[in-house]
Amino acid sequence: MTTDLPTTGRTTGTGTLAFLATSDAEALIARCPGVARLIPEMAAALERQTATAPGLLFDLAPLSDDERLLLNEILGEGEVGATVALPDGVVAEIAESVFAGLWRVRFLGPNNAIIADYAEVSAVPQAVRRAAAMTLPRLDLGDLPAGVMNAPAVLVEIADRAERYRPGEPNHIISLTLMPMLAEDIELLVDRLGTGPVKIVSRGYGSCRVQAAAVHNVWSVQFFNAMDAILLDTIEVGDVPAAAQAAVEDFHDSAIRLREIGEAYFQ
Repeated sequence: MTTDLPTTGRTTGTGTLAFLATSDAEALIARCPGVARLIPEMAAALERQTATAPGLLFDLAPLSDDERLLLNEILGEGEVGATVALPDGVVAEIAESVFAGLWRVRFLGPNNAIIADYAEVSAVPQAVRRAAAMTLPRLDLGDLPAGVMNAPAVLVEIADRAERYRPGEPNHIISLTLMPMLAEDIELLVDRLGTGPVKIVSRGYGSCRVQAAAVHNVWSVQFFNAMDAILLDTIEVGDVPAAAQAAVEDFHDSAIRLREIGEAYFQ
């Protein structure tokens, strides 16, 4: 149900530090006062952010081309990426930076023109939550066909849990891997749950692909090994799955590392 997202290959902070140590970076830094201002502001935002607080946004539109290039090199690309389909053909492209909890978010119009470009400090970007909230309010079970084994019971459980879920409660996890499922069962689940507007890929848990269902508070979460064979196939009912979110400790760690870069190269 989910698909991989394109990456730039900058998946660790090592490349950032190597770049900043070059003479080319020194000349670029001198031309980028906007980035010098943003780094401590972002670090401060990370320091005060919590898992449930609204995202703190930094508009990158005013930056020059050089400043945007430098910021891209500093932030790099972390473990989580997402695409979010919004109304009127708008798509949000989201990439976690190497500083967990600090995201790059771009909104593209139908002609791929950039509508908005910003950085966000949050557990998961607001665009993900807003799009997920646009899904159907409840699961319509309809008539369940004969010839299936466990899908009807699973659908009833999903419908009940999704309707009773309240923000702040832990997600309810249903492991499809641990129960006998016919091909017809899987087909029925895919058909009834549908495909929602959010696709997320996390490389921090081996490989994890998260797909919002067309029903509110329902997610497909699949874990794969290095050979791209599925290890665990689950349905989560509740908030955006933890595999796609920054943890509380991530904010503190990212704040320290980003502030160190600011103090070493921008003062």
